[in-house]
Amino acid sequence: MNNGLLVLALLLTAVTATAAALTRDPVRQAAVLALLGLCLALLFTVLQAPDVALSQLGVGSAITPLLILLTVRRVRREEHSDELAAGSGARADRPDRAE
Repeated sequence: MNNGLLVLALLLTAVTATAAALTRDPVRQAAVLALLGLCLALLFTVLQAPDVALSQLGVGSAITPLLILLTVRRVRREEHSDELAAGSGARADRPDRAE
């Protein structure tokens, strides 16, 4: 039973890691990365490393995807404000001054 569970956890981790590598959209990639963190936590639990599994749950499936989502949101917001500034003739770095 333990070997079957180990093989299943390894396969699940391999499939999820491949999906994370092949995903191109950053928002979807963050979601797949969170799922990969869960799979790795499961794998560490099966390998009898509960402390590493808990760390993986916190960092790999919660904090890292959250930071990716916040970064994508900020970049998209800045791109949107640059587009608006270009359309109105104002500079993006100084929206209070028009050229």
